[in-house]
Amino acid sequence: MQFFRSCSRRILRVLFFQALMIVICNPKGFAQTAPLPKLPAPAIAFSRHVVVARETFAAEAGREILNQGGNAMDAAVATALALAVTHPPAGNLGGGGFIVFYQADRGKATTFDFREMAPQGASAKMYVNESGKLKPGHRKGPWAAGVPGTVRGLALAHQKYGRLPWSKLVKPAEKLAREGFALNPVMAGSLNAELFGRSEPDAGTKIAENLSSTDRLADFPASVSAYAKPDRSPWHAGEKLIQPDLAKTLKRLDDHGPDEFYTGLTADLIVRYSESSGGLITKADLAGYKAVEREPIRMEYRGHTIFGMGPPSSGGIITALCLNMIEPMELRQYGRSSDQAAHLVGESLRRAFYERFTKIGDPDFVDVPIKELISKPYAAQLAGSIDREKTTPSLSLARFPVIAAESSETTHFSVLDSAGNAVALTYTLEESYGAKCVVPGAGFLLNNEMGDFNLIPGRTDTAGNIGTKPNVIEPGKRMVSSMSPTIVVQHQRVKLVTGSPGGRTIPSTVLWMLLGALEFELPPAEIQMAPKLHQSWFPDKLILERSWPKQTLKKLRNRGWEVSNVSAQGDAHSIYVDFLKNFLVALPDPRRGEGAASGE
Repeated sequence: MQFFRSCSRRILRVLFFQALMIVICNPKGFAQTAPLPKLPAPAIAFSRHVVVARETFAAEAGREILNQGGNAMDAAVATALALAVTHPPAGNLGGGGFIVFYQADRGKATTFDFREMAPQGASAKMYVNESGKLKPGHRKGPWAAGVPGTVRGLALAHQKYGRLPWSKLVKPAEKLAREGFALNPVMAGSLNAELFGRSEPDAGTKIAENLSSTDRLADFPASVSAYAKPDRSPWHAGEKLIQPDLAKTLKRLDDHGPDEFYTGLTADLIVRYSESSGGLITKADLAGYKAVEREPIRMEYRGHTIFGMGPPSSGGIITALCLNMIEPMELRQYGRSSDQAAHLVGESLRRAFYERFTKIGDPDFVDVPIKELISKPYAAQLAGSIDREKTTPSLSLARFPVIAAESSETTHFSVLDSAGNAVALTYTLEESYGAKCVVPGAGFLLNNEMGDFNLIPGRTDTAGNIGTKPNVIEPGKRMVSSMSPTIVVQHQRVKLVTGSPGGRTIPSTVLWMLLGALEFELPPAEIQMAPKLHQSWFPDKLILERSWPKQTLKKLRNRGWEVSNVSAQGDAHSIYVDFLKNFLVALPDPRRGEGAASGE
């Protein structure tokens, strides 16, 4: 018996030192030589590097840059520019977003803020009529647009951390626009819905979210010209979309560099359209726009370091608040799909979103108490008000009047290179196809991000319309966002790269990805596919994906929750690293009918 115990100890020691040597000899990079495993869908294994994005052509553009010797930042820039061509509901030149970047050789993270800004001609009540209600049409057209930040943000990130020339990163997108690409069923259906108000049967049943019968691409001649077939017949899957005006814009960015967008012919086209169509963006607004490198939100959870985006994004602070409240609760003892776990996560989100609405704004305009908000003592204070058995009415948290209520399209992608550098990038036009209007002659859509400000100052209602002061419109101010690009690191190695679209549901989606990996330690495919839920203070309800167990929903209602269902939450194209076997697991999210991984 002693002999067998001795052998067992020896075997355990061998296995331990084998695992240790993987980390010591290859602490950040990847050099997988053994055959890669076949993983349960949607997980896909890669050995060196990978890009996980909404759409195949864009993911492949990023992979090509990695194969040419580019790093994760180079690949992210190329992927973002390509998505502006292949995924117009959210991929963009005329919008804005955020990057979280982890530099493996330095063991450090940084972030880039390229959120849109209010034009200098904007004012707090510009969208409110004399009776205190929103003016019609405030969500579409140049009037709805903030000053775009995407091109300046990508350029700054590339300048600081890229390796390949800017021109090389623009070329894949320019080629896709000039030569065209085959529409997949989801994209064909989305364009048909915007142009004709319907999705053709062979174009798939899923179309872009947030569509309105009154706000469509069809309302703007330049948008129809950019996205309709020459004969104006409906699109079918497999047909090519060619965008010559967008190709010319990208060629100018290639030839003259990123400043061309803000001071050259492209800027002239934007301003000419804005001035002629009721918009506020001027040449001075464009020339004065600056992207900003900012310190990340840093949080610790069960031996992992998590880097998120700080203000004007609320995502990193919401995530930190929730994780700090949840960690002492030991959710793993209840099970991931239990009513107790759902209840405690919902109550944590309720409190985190209240803090978001009352304290977070553009840090250049608002003094945001970041250190306090992400501290564990502050989270413990908030968690102390959680009743573990029943709900807390959202109205009871407010220290100001909340009025009874009257009767977004974003995209995220993740990149990890062979040296262990990672990029989590989330950017948007706000709603699907933004303001619906293409800049004539330039071929790209403007955002409708001005709607992310609190448009009716001082008016907060139970439907979730917020009027708190930190996010009221001011000239030159960046609107608060929920975008939450996130990178998880353990022992200075990237373990998870994640993020999602979904408006206010974004932090909730990212939180569940983190809990799946770090709290419940699920297999990668389950991290992605396990059902998620959302709570954001108001509306005072818990919104769950339909795949939660029926028994859990029944028990939640017994606790006092008003429960509603959605078919899907989020679109979290993520990357998970298996440290023990030293390979990358791509996690494209199939919830919106697409998702692609491309790598080696």
